[in-house]
Amino acid sequence: MNTKKLIHYAILVAIIALTYAFPAPAGLSNIGWHLFGVYVATIVAILLKPFPLPVILLAGVALSSIIIGVTPGEEWVNPKTGETVKIALEEEDTLGGYKSGTTWLVFAAFAMSTAFVSTGLGKRIAYLLIRAFGSTTLRLGYVNACLDLIISPAMPSVTARAGGIIYPIMNSVAVSLGSDPEKSPRKAGHYLLLNTYMVVKTTGYLFLTAMAPNLLAMNLMEPILHIKLDWTQWAIAASVPGLICLFLTPLVIYFIYPPELKKIDNKAIAKKGLEELGPITTREKTLIFLFIAAVVSWAFSKQLHLEEASTTAISAMALLVILAVVSWDEILKNKGAWNTLIWYGGILGLSGILKKAMFFEWLAYAMKNNLNFGEGHGTVAAVAILFISVAIRYLFASGGAYVAAMVPVFAAVGAAAGAPPLLLALGLLCSNCYGGALTHYGSGPAPIIYGAGYNDIRSWWIIGAIFAFGSLLIHVTIGFAWWQALAGMGRL
Repeated sequence: MNTKKLIHYAILVAIIALTYAFPAPAGLSNIGWHLFGVYVATIVAILLKPFPLPVILLAGVALSSIIIGVTPGEEWVNPKTGETVKIALEEEDTLGGYKSGTTWLVFAAFAMSTAFVSTGLGKRIAYLLIRAFGSTTLRLGYVNACLDLIISPAMPSVTARAGGIIYPIMNSVAVSLGSDPEKSPRKAGHYLLLNTYMVVKTTGYLFLTAMAPNLLAMNLMEPILHIKLDWTQWAIAASVPGLICLFLTPLVIYFIYPPELKKIDNKAIAKKGLEELGPITTREKTLIFLFIAAVVSWAFSKQLHLEEASTTAISAMALLVILAVVSWDEILKNKGAWNTLIWYGGILGLSGILKKAMFFEWLAYAMKNNLNFGEGHGTVAAVAILFISVAIRYLFASGGAYVAAMVPVFAAVGAAAGAPPLLLALGLLCSNCYGGALTHYGSGPAPIIYGAGYNDIRSWWIIGAIFAFGSLLIHVTIGFAWWQALAGMGRL
């Protein structure tokens, strides 16, 4: 074992040991404090990479289970209400992430991707896209942005949209261009797939119906900030800062991590590729039918009473095998799917037990009582709160969990600090989405796209930080001015 690894191990052990060496902060339960140490150590291990990602998360789950098993139950006094709450954690609670519909939606999206590759349909669509628009890699990035923008109003699951629809197409485009995850990721795949995720983190806040937690966030803020928008008001408010961000996203990623393949002889590539594929097969036709059925089911989920996107995804995965579009052996060979199932379910589980240990309740209360911006600094308070709302997303593996735990807190802190209610509300409604771009576990589509193997953690986090904080800058400048103008015209 080399010195570097020993240092990494020492850092991880020290992080957890500190939660035993020092008492829990006032108002935080002991079990919450110890589990927080494991969570932080897990995130640091993801960055240091002493082991493969699934192993790191399994170790985090195992250690959390042990801590829960050996730590006596305790009563926790809610510092906000004074109510005494019994913290009742069981060892199996750490496996809660593997019961999550989001985890299985992510896994099922890999099955759809496998089908697109094995049948050749993904290549066929890719060659058609290349023939029509693909004279440069950058133009393909904008094809991605336009496609997602068109379907986003009708599909409130960013995971289904980015992971189940656009990811298989862009992955197939990368393969068609000769970009291999291991041998030549920077040829095209690194750019195209990273762009796919950052794009969906913009379109998710452009419409009320483009991301499931949008309505929840607005409803949570309404009694505090007294702001309520209809679908049209939301779209108009988000349009100017959102479309600017959407336009800049493919371009900025292109300049920071330029693909090796820039110009494409698209006509020749498409012609040769389509000739090699030959006529469309029965398997491809079946996949088209299942794919369209899944899209329709996601788009009209309320009318069909199938509001869990994972229900549609798992049903589609089962039908892919039953109708012989793909074999179970092909799914078994998809290492990315199984690796993602393990690590993503693990990190959701760790986040879930922190919630049950009342960690986020304590964090919300602590932030509310310790953030003080003084009198007459309302706009400064709004900007500071929005900055914190983005930065804190490093701790969250689920956009929905973040919205439920933190949005009311930020709204209350802003109201107490005198932040302009409209600016703060709209800023939070947008940052709910783009804040999830920071990490490769920040929302449902992230592990799907990261699991393709084209992107490393370092480049993802660099682009994620530039995208998230760059979007924040646009929203607190151009966005604030636009929202004030709309309010002055009586449109909001």
